[in-house]
Amino acid sequence: MRILFMGTPDFAEVSLEAVYNAGYEIIGVVTNPDKPKGRGMKMIVSPVKAFALEKNIPIYQPLKVKNNTEFIEEIKALNPDVICVVAYGKILPKEILEIPKMGCINVHGSLLPKYRGAAPIQWAVLNGDKTTGITTMYMDEGMDTGDMILKQEVEIGQDETTGELWVKLSKLGGELLVETLKQIEQGIAPRTKQGEEFTIAPMLDKEMAKIDWNDKTAKEIKNLVRGLNPIMGAYSYINGKKIKFWKVQYFNEEEFCSIKNFDKQKLNNLENGAILILNDKDGLYIKAKDGIIKVLEVQGENAKRMSINEFLRGNKIELNEKFN
Repeated sequence: MRILFMGTPDFAEVSLEAVYNAGYEIIGVVTNPDKPKGRGMKMIVSPVKAFALEKNIPIYQPLKVKNNTEFIEEIKALNPDVICVVAYGKILPKEILEIPKMGCINVHGSLLPKYRGAAPIQWAVLNGDKTTGITTMYMDEGMDTGDMILKQEVEIGQDETTGELWVKLSKLGGELLVETLKQIEQGIAPRTKQGEEFTIAPMLDKEMAKIDWNDKTAKEIKNLVRGLNPIMGAYSYINGKKIKFWKVQYFNEEEFCSIKNFDKQKLNNLENGAILILNDKDGLYIKAKDGIIKVLEVQGENAKRMSINEFLRGNKIELNEKFN
């Protein structure tokens, strides 16, 4: 089969490598244009482009694909049997979807129809799900609405971050894509309609990263922290300074009072966001709605990520202060 691959980030690069190592003929790679990054605004290539350069695979980087007649004609001239799309970052128009004889197939980071959209892996962690997985599907004009081909489920660890799950699912995505291509080639690939019930996983926004100590439970705050690790980091303010939270644990109030011999009445009198324990030995504990947050790893303003004990040695915080 002649395969055209479309993708951009490291998640897609793992799938591209899997297809390459499986011996398929990759006639070209389509990826997003290079972007300036860092203080020097140096142009950075995508992981997919870097792999294609290393393997001498032809590369295409259109600014847009919709109404791009020149690019669409280039794809037609390539005459692909299958187009594989993995985290490309652009919506494909009908004119492209209809080009390959055996269809456009997509690797999606959820068990469809749950979490259609741009951030399925992140939302699975943010919502505290215990399982997720990979779905391969035939693409249509809708957003992740096409007929499903293969699915594989994985467990999400209770402390697993988006970054860790991303790596796990990227490997699984590559494996499932290769198996999907094998079944398409053999003419035995299943084709299952998605159900009417679905959920959406929209793009994340910066506003959601601020910790709401009053309305979010301790468990929800923990899921926010691990769900935004390493994308942007959940944060809160103390003494006007922004602190990012990278790793935390949570306890219910009874558990905390028992383990730390903390007075329940005193706990009830404190506001959410209040510091309960603060020392080099025990670390930092903060009151939340319906529970307690134990902070493990943070990042101060203009500083690197560090353990809470390392942070406390270099930053002055008082026991009677409050995060907000």
